[in-house]
Amino acid sequence: MGLVSTIDLLKILSVFTRRIGLLFFSFIFFYFDGTGFAALYSNAQIGPNILMLLAFLVLYKRSVKRTRELMMYAVIIGFAGEYLFSIVLDMYTYRLSNLPFYIPLGHAVVYARTYRFSKASIVKKHQKVIVRFLSVVIALFALFYLIAFNDVFGFAMTIAVFLVLINRPKDRLFFLTMYLVVAVLEIVGTAYEVWTWPDTAFGVFPLLKSHNPPSGISLFYFLLDIGCFVLYTQFNSKTWKRFKNIKRQQQLQKIEHL
Repeated sequence: MGLVSTIDLLKILSVFTRRIGLLFFSFIFFYFDGTGFAALYSNAQIGPNILMLLAFLVLYKRSVKRTRELMMYAVIIGFAGEYLFSIVLDMYTYRLSNLPFYIPLGHAVVYARTYRFSKASIVKKHQKVIVRFLSVVIALFALFYLIAFNDVFGFAMTIAVFLVLINRPKDRLFFLTMYLVVAVLEIVGTAYEVWTWPDTAFGVFPLLKSHNPPSGISLFYFLLDIGCFVLYTQFNSKTWKRFKNIKRQQQLQKIEHL
């Protein structure tokens, strides 16, 4: 990864494994809600719902106050967003044409783990290098999907992700990491047929051909992040005002030193 020393690289990989790698155990949730297991057991969603609830509670207990609060907001916004996009707009369809209970909880877990990874000191130390690395990987991934699967919809959303991040440099590490995490989870979830995407965007835009899944779906996680941020600032207005004042004073000090 360029200028990162071997020791720091190993530290980054260790943090990634502990805070992001554990997310990939969610493969087991998708297996038990997939068409293969459902053929053997009709109430297949009960298992993933219980397992995700336990995982959510364990992570919630181990998290600091701010992360706990963000997790609760993520559950609420995740439920509302999932209902809107999957049930109302038919952007994608779950196996039973419902909204599985474990999905909004899973959004909160993904959000919290990615947030904690992006805030790790060793990760922040090499943020610019990691962002460049993730940008290249994501660009190649989206380009591959476009060429191999005619995934115009996913490619367009990936471009939108990069455009949004132009003016949000502090959010790049979080969202680019989120992009890759969501991409992996989408690939596994659709492989087990837990949910499916239509062959065009929303099933109504023929020019926007889509793969199952499209590559850049993490674009919609911006809505989750924005929603959590808005709720946090509304319920913690004093803390947020204090934080802005500190930032303003730091900026003034920098100007005075120039």
